[in-house]
Amino acid sequence: MSGTGDAFDRLKKAVDDNADKARKVVDKTAEAAKKATGGAHDDVIDKGAGAATEYLRKRAEEDRRK
Repeated sequence: MSGTGDAFDRLKKAVDDNADKARKVVDKTAEAAKKATGGAHDDVIDKGAGAATEYLRKRAEEDRRK
């Protein structure tokens, strides 16, 4: 399982280092999910995308302060 943990840590670092770019990916992914579900789960998708975007915004803000 340590391989999975290492991979997750590398992913977190990549996202933290590129938070602005990752926010764009979240937006594109949310739009694709909405299209795939035919709008049936837009509220849930928006909620998840909003939480992810807020996290990434905070990370980008922290990076700018460094």
